[in-house]
Amino acid sequence: MVRVLVTGVGGPAGSSLARQLRELGHWVLGVDMQAVNGSQAHMVSLVSASSSPDYLWELRGLVGAHGIDLVVPTVSDELVLVSEARQGFAPNVEVLIADPAPVRIANDKFLTMTCLANAGVAVPDFGLPGDFASVDQAMARLGGSLVVKPRISRGGRGVQVLEKTADGGRNAAHVWSSLDDSWIVQRFAPGTEYAPVVLHHRPDPDQDDLVVVLEKTELKEGRVGNAVSVRRVEGAESADVAQLADSAVTALGLMGPIDVDVRRLQDGSPVVLEINARFGANSAFAPELLENVLDRYVAGRITGRPA
Repeated sequence: MVRVLVTGVGGPAGSSLARQLRELGHWVLGVDMQAVNGSQAHMVSLVSASSSPDYLWELRGLVGAHGIDLVVPTVSDELVLVSEARQGFAPNVEVLIADPAPVRIANDKFLTMTCLANAGVAVPDFGLPGDFASVDQAMARLGGSLVVKPRISRGGRGVQVLEKTADGGRNAAHVWSSLDDSWIVQRFAPGTEYAPVVLHHRPDPDQDDLVVVLEKTELKEGRVGNAVSVRRVEGAESADVAQLADSAVTALGLMGPIDVDVRRLQDGSPVVLEINARFGANSAFAPELLENVLDRYVAGRITGRPA
């Protein structure tokens, strides 16, 4: 049995992980900054927001007090902080997060797009609002309708589609006028959206990456947003998406469990929209992801440090 601390246990990713871990026979301490009702964790502790100077001290205290073996961060806001501080936990405690440099890149959607494009990984045409004189110019240069979203954000928060409409695009122009370069602009990919989950290992000729492709069958905001429902797709139907997701994770140098957003352009070709350096909300649809993580944790091989 592994004793696991899961952060953000009240959120979709954290609650799913807690349930999966319990079903596998492991002990789970969930933490959250708000009270959690009906958690699947064996115990839930309230902690400060990740922006608080007390947050890491609180996590370390809980790890020591409850004999935690494995820490799994699931909240986007904390990933860079926890990655940078992972060496500050006890030597026998595994913190399931990649190295700080690639986590910082994945945390910023514009840096993610830039690095992937430079590595030859397919992404939609993109830019910053400041690159364009107007929304009309952005549509002309990027090839049609646009998606705008904060460069640093959690999940689908703030995502909007801008397009020419019956009002002559006045609403799009109004939204555009409020944007600065803390936002990213992407060409809108109108096709099927996917949430491939990837477990990326350090180079090892005996270990292949694990990639499971999930199709988002319903989105919270209709055409954009978090997935309301997903289905698992395999074989030829998803081979190009799986290959693209694995290439993207490899290009950024991320390790461990990674959640990727991919969508098809009008011609059917897949492009990467963004990458989250953590378990996603839909990991229960790929249970082998967590099972593989735990197997490799026990063997001390997730990050190359002894377990």
